[in-house]
Amino acid sequence: MQPLDPGEPRSIGAYRLLGRLGAGGMGRVYLGRSAGGRTVAVKIVHPHFALDEEFRARFRREVDAARRVGGQWTAPVLDADPEASVPWVATGYVAGPPLSQAVTEHGPLPAHSVRVLGAGLAEALAAVHALELVHRDVKPSNVLLTLDGPRLIDFGIARATEGTASLTSTGVSVGSPGYMSPEQILGKGITGAADVFSLGAVLAFAATGTAPFPGDSSAALLYKVVHEEPELAGLQGDLRDLVAQCLAKDPSARPSPGEIARRLAPGGAAALVAAGWLPGPLVEQVSRSAVTLLNLEPADQPVADAASGPVAFSSPAIGTFGPPVDPVGQLPSHPGGAATGPAAPPTGAPGTPPGRRRVSCTVTLTLAAALAAVTIGGGFLLDLWPGTGSGADQGDTGAEPPGSSAASTPGPSTPRPSTSASQEPGDKVTAVPKTFIGSWEGPFKVSLAGSELEAGTFTVVIRAGRTGATFGTVSQYDALGNLSCEDNLVLRGATTAELVADGSSSGKPGNTCTPGTHTVKLRLDGDRVLYTSREPRAGDPRATLERTD
Repeated sequence: MQPLDPGEPRSIGAYRLLGRLGAGGMGRVYLGRSAGGRTVAVKIVHPHFALDEEFRARFRREVDAARRVGGQWTAPVLDADPEASVPWVATGYVAGPPLSQAVTEHGPLPAHSVRVLGAGLAEALAAVHALELVHRDVKPSNVLLTLDGPRLIDFGIARATEGTASLTSTGVSVGSPGYMSPEQILGKGITGAADVFSLGAVLAFAATGTAPFPGDSSAALLYKVVHEEPELAGLQGDLRDLVAQCLAKDPSARPSPGEIARRLAPGGAAALVAAGWLPGPLVEQVSRSAVTLLNLEPADQPVADAASGPVAFSSPAIGTFGPPVDPVGQLPSHPGGAATGPAAPPTGAPGTPPGRRRVSCTVTLTLAAALAAVTIGGGFLLDLWPGTGSGADQGDTGAEPPGSSAASTPGPSTPRPSTSASQEPGDKVTAVPKTFIGSWEGPFKVSLAGSELEAGTFTVVIRAGRTGATFGTVSQYDALGNLSCEDNLVLRGATTAELVADGSSSGKPGNTCTPGTHTVKLRLDGDRVLYTSREPRAGDPRATLERTD
């Protein structure tokens, strides 16, 4: 948990704020406390979303859906104001780490813990599906581990199964690569069976420490989910059989949540939890978190002087949302546990300029063909092309992932960076010209099988530097606003109008960049910067960037 910045609120609604838990594609999440002493997670959305009536309607539906869910194995919605100038929602706070963090820090869970985990989550999904809702994003970072059992959180993208035309007619799919069901990836009808597939993937991760469909890029993950069998080498016995059934390609072949719960815990998950279900190191971690939480106090500021309500539209403290997401969607570690409720996103990337825009949640990627034999209708609200490629610039002779050959041949509109000195505009220099220094941002596109696709947003921060030195970073955000990759830029050559750089992953925790080095060009075009990159594996990304500082 981070302390509140000077420009952030000290209270929202009836809740005094204790600190900031994280930030994500939709907003920021704070730890708060009611006048009666109840600890809550308060989420406020990004101010610019408040101007979008479609988003407001969507937010109302999400809050309503989350209120209906409740249940023993979820976090309840306690309060919300969808009509506020900047909408917010308060949910019960759960003092416990996400499964992703727990497995990363302590290793796979013992078989008994996995069985309790599966039974509790299955009972939660049974309650969700009984309300004709589908969670759609069951993954390790949306599962919290507490002494009282697991908790399934983040119903922010749950949809009624008879969803409205505005949310379903575009063929948009929402989910996380590696945990999405094949029917989600292919844009087919979504039922509760999609959540069962995701649950199977989560249990495989919990038991083995690795996802059942491993890969170093979203494209590879999606292909494996649709075409290949899961890797379940670390599972044994009836648990392996159950997980394999959950991961069946055919939705009708998967067991129901009720059946899963009965097979894992015939007497109910609560009985197993009461007997103790977490291994010792996790019990100790959760206990320490609870003690830390009790000792937290609001900032020393009189209530009369505290900022009340959502952060104003002009506040710089709420300008940046873009969480780093590792291959399992890991939330950051903080002493108080994990944020809960409809969207409990991880901490945003430091240094990102305020006011970063985000592409619309309704963006549709029209694909002529993708992932080899997979024809995908509609589009994805996920990081389809994370990070950097390993194309010609690094001399990679290894096999490309399925479908990469299509991406390696850009369409007619694809700019192709040139490294020829004779073609570089402007006078040659040995350092970054001052006109480039600052923060730049804009939507980026990629080419796939001759189609030009909108894929997310780039934020480029350029600093002073000389040839051979690192002078900037490129942060790639997917269509949900999640930070999927951060690249470092090393200056290879420069003129007064153009920079040529080598780009490669910064190695930041949570990066899902593909390995290798690629060529990046940044060229001045009036008061904008044109970004082009030679990354055939990633569809040769390009963007028109505007200054944000």
